[in-house]
Amino acid sequence: MTLPDGKKTVGCKWVFTVKYDSDGSIERYKARLVAKGFTQTYGIDYSGTFAPVAKLNTVRILLSLAANLDWPLHQLDVKNVFLNGDLEEEVYVDIPPGFEDKFGSNVCKLNKSLYGLKQSPRAWFEKFTYSMKKQGYIQGQADHTLFTKFSQDGKIVVLIVYVDDIVLTGDDIVEMTRVKEKLALDFEIKDLESMRYFLGMSGCRPADTPMDPNARLWEEGTVPVDTGRYQRLVGKLIYLSHTRPDIAFSVSVVSQFMHSHFEEHLEAVYRILRYLKANPGKGLFFKKTSERNVFIFTDADWAGSVTDRRSTSGYCTYVWGNLVTWRSKKQGVVARSSVEAEFRAMAQGICEGLWIHRVLEELKMKIELPLKLYSNSKAAISIAHNPVQHDITKHIEIDRHFIKEKLDAGIICLPFVTSSQQTADILT
Repeated sequence: MTLPDGKKTVGCKWVFTVKYDSDGSIERYKARLVAKGFTQTYGIDYSGTFAPVAKLNTVRILLSLAANLDWPLHQLDVKNVFLNGDLEEEVYVDIPPGFEDKFGSNVCKLNKSLYGLKQSPRAWFEKFTYSMKKQGYIQGQADHTLFTKFSQDGKIVVLIVYVDDIVLTGDDIVEMTRVKEKLALDFEIKDLESMRYFLGMSGCRPADTPMDPNARLWEEGTVPVDTGRYQRLVGKLIYLSHTRPDIAFSVSVVSQFMHSHFEEHLEAVYRILRYLKANPGKGLFFKKTSERNVFIFTDADWAGSVTDRRSTSGYCTYVWGNLVTWRSKKQGVVARSSVEAEFRAMAQGICEGLWIHRVLEELKMKIELPLKLYSNSKAAISIAHNPVQHDITKHIEIDRHFIKEKLDAGIICLPFVTSSQQTADILT
């Protein structure tokens, strides 16, 4: 068709890939038409791009529940996921390369989304959400990629989607089978059966720890290093830290130098890789327990950064006896005392606990209140319980009132834990 007045075309190209079999032989060749999304104009070619992606914290919560409740875990894969979305906008693309002589000055109008378009993720997730709601599933509010369905006899099916990967679990086996059949009618689904995980590393000298405890990294160094190589390595380590909390602090440190890195910073990255080489089989273990509690551990490293003297907050949470979330992050402002640093970490841990509480409520799981938040700072615990304002707490008043509010509501409690038993210490 000819291009309507006031419209523009989006460029496109062919992308050729090769898919290999497990034995290294070529399974098949793939050719995919991809739109040049960088040529799109906001307001003309698209109006919105946002599509939620499953929180890996939510996935780990589901794994803990599945381990405790003996739920099976299935994984599904959606083929050609971004080709499933329906476009709300009028999008025109150039004639694909190689077909110009056949179609002349005509253009193509897209009825479905295409790889490379800025709105493709949004269009896919909207169609998937519609399909799930049509089958009676409830979309989660704590995590919009989580869908649940409860039967009249109290059984449950839980489904969470991460782009084109779907995790399916629950105790309603009949409904789990049915929903897979229904999804197969709407989309091209590949059943990967039980969830699997694989990781391999080789070719580096092992190290006992992910970071030299005496290392102090500055913003400046001696010898610059390749930016692309540094950023790719750190990016992969950030992704790996989703299952390796033991490297979370080290990865947090090296990721602070993504745009200004030198040989010293790259050597710190290599140290993490050597540590992983020495511990290739480590990961998360989800066990079945009789506990139905949520435990939170918080810690802070006061003025630990030598570049700006900001502190590092760390927290980790356990749901029904299993580690499900953790974080190591530099605080946004300089703490004037170790108590202030601990207090800010405590507030972040409470926010995480409240989110977990909300997820469990949506899944209609048993929750024992109050949630226990363990801190090794007696001063921070004392300030949290003390309603009297002091000069030393004026600069943390918001966090103080927030924590006191949750204490008075009986949502949390603040037991003391010694430094030697502080699990979150590894994150600071």
